[in-house]
Amino acid sequence: MFGIENYLGFVMAAILLNLTPGSDSMYIITRSISQGSQAGFYSVLGIISGILVHTLLAALGLSIILANSPLAFMIVKYIGASYLCYLGVKMLMSKQQPLIAESLQENEKSSSAKTLAHWQIYKQGVLTNTFNPKVALFFLAFFPQFIDASYAYSMVSFIILGLTFAVTGFIWCSCLALLASKFSENLRKTPSIEVILNKISGVVFIGLGIKLLTDKV
Repeated sequence: MFGIENYLGFVMAAILLNLTPGSDSMYIITRSISQGSQAGFYSVLGIISGILVHTLLAALGLSIILANSPLAFMIVKYIGASYLCYLGVKMLMSKQQPLIAESLQENEKSSSAKTLAHWQIYKQGVLTNTFNPKVALFFLAFFPQFIDASYAYSMVSFIILGLTFAVTGFIWCSCLALLASKFSENLRKTPSIEVILNKISGVVFIGLGIKLLTDKV
């Protein structure tokens, strides 16, 4: 149906791949541990939105440019790595008060600021995933194995498979965010501990950026 072969096999493979730890998982865990379940949830939404972007690019054939152009691949790779390092340095240099302590005196102004923070976390998740060229190449290598080469509307097949991958990823990543936030809930209630967690998160982001930069295709 829709040019997709062995859809059940794809679903099983997608679940296994989502369970495999990677940079996206680390981003979600780090956000959840340092800032709580809401931050983790918005980071999940950001990562999944990035997956949808890659799905659309793959369906349109634009990801082939990354596969065939070493220069384009390197540009996207450097942008992604630089952005992760930027986030890490920003968290290390931040002097803002712990989010848990602030929430105890929440008012309309702080609520508005929290909404802005959630939007920033979501946006960072989107950019972190979108500017990882290895995700684009993975989609190009993995999806075609489940698409009938003779099917005339392969774009539809790509989109369906991409949505399926996103749904399985959303379920697993949401569980991951919830578990990570629960694990660190008591720690984050102590302002000094929360500050330390934020600093550790900054180091993790820088590490992810360096890893992306040094990884080979």
